[in-house]
Amino acid sequence: MTTTGNDNNKNLESDLVVGLDIGTTKIAAIVGKRNSFGKVEILGIGKTESLGVNRGVVVNIEQTVASIKTAISLAANEANVDIGEVIVGIAGQHIKSMQHRGMIIRESLEQEVSQKDVDMLIDNMHRLVMSPGEEIIHVIPQEYIIDSEIGIKNPIGHAGIRLEGNFHIITGQVSAVKNIFKCVDRGGLKTVDLHLEPLASADAVLSDEEKEAGVVLVDIGGGTTDVAIFYDGIIRHTAVIPFGGNIITDDIKEGCSIIKTQAEQLKVRFGSSLAQENQENEIISIPGLRGRPHKEISVKFLAQIIQARMEEILEFVLFEIKSSGFERKLSAGIVVTGGGSMLKHLAQLVMLTTGMDCRIGTPNEHLAGDNDELKNPAFATGVGLVMKGIEKSEREMKKGNNNTKLVEVTVGEEKKESKKVAGHSTKKIGSFFDSLIGRAKDWMSDDLE
Repeated sequence: MTTTGNDNNKNLESDLVVGLDIGTTKIAAIVGKRNSFGKVEILGIGKTESLGVNRGVVVNIEQTVASIKTAISLAANEANVDIGEVIVGIAGQHIKSMQHRGMIIRESLEQEVSQKDVDMLIDNMHRLVMSPGEEIIHVIPQEYIIDSEIGIKNPIGHAGIRLEGNFHIITGQVSAVKNIFKCVDRGGLKTVDLHLEPLASADAVLSDEEKEAGVVLVDIGGGTTDVAIFYDGIIRHTAVIPFGGNIITDDIKEGCSIIKTQAEQLKVRFGSSLAQENQENEIISIPGLRGRPHKEISVKFLAQIIQARMEEILEFVLFEIKSSGFERKLSAGIVVTGGGSMLKHLAQLVMLTTGMDCRIGTPNEHLAGDNDELKNPAFATGVGLVMKGIEKSEREMKKGNNNTKLVEVTVGEEKKESKKVAGHSTKKIGSFFDSLIGRAKDWMSDDLE
């Protein structure tokens, strides 16, 4: 990433990170860095309508590329920089998760457990056989067991022969990842990292105390609703529900017999998640089409449509909470974020439906300054991607112990040697990510021919 502004900005170029949120309803690019007080400072935001994505999956390459270019251009102009590298979020109904236990037998009891032993155990998880067309995206350690001693968070330094680990494994379709790479590349950008979007959103809106006490993150996007459950500071369960804000718009369209544009405007301006909070005599007048008479719609009837669909989505959320096994351990309740969380009275509906405490999560809690635009929950994923990039970059700086800026590119915990690319030292990715990059280049070469 190189700057186009004044010389004062050039000293900061290696500290900048760009998060690219490719969503169903919007594509957002956010430029940020860590300031001298340790807070994350957002320098530029670019947002545009997403026309080529459905339920988190790219369905139209050209439209998605055009939207990415627009969002990047807006963010670059606001931050006064040229953007060449991005950290991309991945989501969609193709994302799956499972729990798995791995085990290795160490050679010597005398030698302490090392990082090499832990890496070997994690590498074994990446070699699990998946269903055709699926690949492992993240391998997240839950806890380690050494010679039947359970509950070990960091096994390095312990003595033992049998090293086991419980892992949360997240998988996705290769074709979906390939299309994301292709869109970013055709937009003139390099993908330096890939992150699951609900994990990025969690970084932006959840506190460490909430993760420790037990909390459910519900990220309501346009096409899907992502669920992530944390307990004891560790991600325990993830799921994707194939319903989001767009299906509510479709319900309003059908229920009120209006066009989709009008339905979206009604939802955003007058929508409520609790019908009982609205009066019978509150009426909205909508212009008729081509000389037809105006149509009058009750605000309470509109809320009834929204409430019915939101209750259905929350039933899916409750099912995932019960399936996780942590239903009675979530002291911090539920945090709702994403564009769909901006509906009025949603927190009250969540509490009535689930019986758990609820708050709306905004991504400005970990940021410097008081940016009103970032108080919008719709930017949670983009801000989280920036935070992920900054944290990993700083860890690599400490490990490298030199003047070269390192941007860590990992899937799970894999790490390989670094090389200089476009002003950054980026990780050469092993296993899943490296193979996908190679395949993506081949696919793009074939398309160009």
